[in-house]
Amino acid sequence: MLSAVLLAGCSSPSDPGDSIAKQEPASQAPADEAAVEPSATSALSAPGPVLEVGETGEFNTGVTDELGENYTVTSKMSVKVVSAEYVTPDDVDTSNQPENGRFVKLTLTLKNIGDAPAEIMTYGRMEWEDTDTAAQDASTLEGAGDGRSLDTAYKPGQSVTGYLILDVGEAGGTVSYNGSEDPNSEGPVFSVNLPKP
Repeated sequence: MLSAVLLAGCSSPSDPGDSIAKQEPASQAPADEAAVEPSATSALSAPGPVLEVGETGEFNTGVTDELGENYTVTSKMSVKVVSAEYVTPDDVDTSNQPENGRFVKLTLTLKNIGDAPAEIMTYGRMEWEDTDTAAQDASTLEGAGDGRSLDTAYKPGQSVTGYLILDVGEAGGTVSYNGSEDPNSEGPVFSVNLPKP
């Protein structure tokens, strides 16, 4: 059976002008053109790309058998980090206060660049961490129903640009999408380094 390669990471075919960077600091490539590609040592079930605002990466999606085993890659998605901005409850029209510290509005473009449908579900699968704080659930329902939802089924060629309101401990750190169905996954599907104000 096939095991998943969670990262194929290079610029998507629809962005032929994108430059390709090997998971190095964003300062080595312009943020609005940078893409992340896997290192030569990428292994099966390896963690996905770690992206900065403006960068694009790729990840595989797949399914397991009825026992939750024998993961098979079925399609491929690209993810572009459009923006990440810290917002107040008033900015997202809520009276709820962030439980972990502060809200961040993470805008992403997801596109199915594979040959089969792919389903993405981020709620309950987004985590935030930094050098001092272990991974914590960052999912919220804030902003749900406003704008386009990233949580949907994507047919080949379809894309959505939408946002998530995440509850993070403080500015900076990393948010990660842990939505792989692969039981042998060694890390998140993709991660985003949040900016510091």
